[in-house]
Amino acid sequence: MRWTAADGRQDVLPEGFHVASYVHEYGGGAYLATERDLWFCNADDQRVYHVRDGGHPVPVTPASSGSWRYADLRLLPGTGELVCVRERHEENGVHNELVVLSAEPSIIASGEDFSMSPEPSPDGKQLAWISWNAPLMPWDGSRLWLADIGPDGALTGTRLIAGGDEESVCQPRWSDDGVLHFVSDRSGWWNLYAWRDGHAEPVITGEFEVAAAPWEFGYRTYVLQGDQVMAVIQQGPLHSLVVKRSGGGVERLALPYTSIKPYLAVVGGKVAFIGSSPTQLPTVVLAEASGAVHELTPADVTLDQASLVRPEPFTFGTRDGGEAHGLYHPPSEGSDGPPPLLVRAHPGPTANWPLRLDLHAQYFTSRGFAVVDVDYRGSTGYGRAYRLGLRHGWGTVDATDCADAARHLVSVGRADPGRVAIWGASAGGYTVLRALAITDVFAVGIARSAVVDLESWSRATPKFQAHHAELLRGELSGESKAAIRRPLLLIHGDEDRVTPLEQARSLNARLVVIPGAGHTLRRPADIRHVLRVELEHVLLPGI
Repeated sequence: MRWTAADGRQDVLPEGFHVASYVHEYGGGAYLATERDLWFCNADDQRVYHVRDGGHPVPVTPASSGSWRYADLRLLPGTGELVCVRERHEENGVHNELVVLSAEPSIIASGEDFSMSPEPSPDGKQLAWISWNAPLMPWDGSRLWLADIGPDGALTGTRLIAGGDEESVCQPRWSDDGVLHFVSDRSGWWNLYAWRDGHAEPVITGEFEVAAAPWEFGYRTYVLQGDQVMAVIQQGPLHSLVVKRSGGGVERLALPYTSIKPYLAVVGGKVAFIGSSPTQLPTVVLAEASGAVHELTPADVTLDQASLVRPEPFTFGTRDGGEAHGLYHPPSEGSDGPPPLLVRAHPGPTANWPLRLDLHAQYFTSRGFAVVDVDYRGSTGYGRAYRLGLRHGWGTVDATDCADAARHLVSVGRADPGRVAIWGASAGGYTVLRALAITDVFAVGIARSAVVDLESWSRATPKFQAHHAELLRGELSGESKAAIRRPLLLIHGDEDRVTPLEQARSLNARLVVIPGAGHTLRRPADIRHVLRVELEHVLLPGI
């Protein structure tokens, strides 16, 4: 879609074209727009297309039956050419590289397992980018490189700027005057730095995150506008938009949004983002540095504000003497005693539960349940040490943290100990299986698109995640199948390419297969059906 003050919202692409990149399967970074031009990755054939002045899309990359995929499109200044990430699926494996899209795509950087965020300098003379190697994920350890772009387009003088196996760097970006900025967690938190005179200078720092775990391409949690920086900072479940002007401190803008997705964009001196709150659905917002906002995509549904439940952040102790965090959603109406509780383990496993309106939670709170969203150790938003808290503990630490959250709520009278269920999707589904196997807290479990067995999942999952389990799995992570003694509901799409359906079939559990669905449910009819099935499961007789 395109928005202008004069014309409002307009659909840009003709029928039959759909924007999506499948690099790493999760995609992202699938389009690039300028005043007159649009380049985008087409979902069906994964080719890059170019649209000029609203004309018909013209292919830029050769046909490959979808085996060549592209992401993170950037324009090389002064050339009209694009630099981007390419992922080639060949008989001998999957190859990731940086390429320039000219008459034929030409490789300019390769050899690392993964690359992202190619960022040319404003004068077109330098290129910065991020790379990392398995078994690390980009939020574990990654590297920021800088190279000169020669007259023939080749890279020379490549040097390491920041990062390593024990430092995660991301989102390189240039200011208009040619200063390279980037995010690093060298302080223990993902903070913003500028590269000047061979040194990293702090720009926005503190005990908060100025980044999100890069599961997708195209994340942008800060923007540079003249002499000021605007950034999203995260503290636990809460997001805020801040501005830092040259020579001044960091000012938090007074906005009504508590969740801001990691996709900032500059529009004529203003910043655009997707914002939401516990009482508002996500909307595209145009904001000024003064805090004035204009919502470009207001929701087309009317919410009964009086019936919405507001989640409450809390911290609880864990059985090993640590601390973990969660959001408690009380039932919308009071009851005679403590309510039944639905514990939710987020997917990821390095994700987190943001402070925003969650219709899945509202569905259950409106039916008498309390819902708790657990940011178990390993979640983002709490610094590097907490994010790495799941290393060699996946399937144990996350499972017991979920159980300890429930026990805490039972101890303070906010949950019925005999009616506690657990729900999770993807990696959170694995947490469900393990929680049912190694704890005695939960009466039933629900797992959507669940990871079932780490070894077979690592062999079947896309290259991006194939080694993820190496750093996370613990000694007891795989012993879940035979130990589950509680009613378990599995929900799985038959076209899931991240967690194969065959793994779910291997469990002795009730399995609901959703035809035509992938790793995430998107069709309204599927979502309605699954909600009814989930509610039926947690209301089993005797629970």
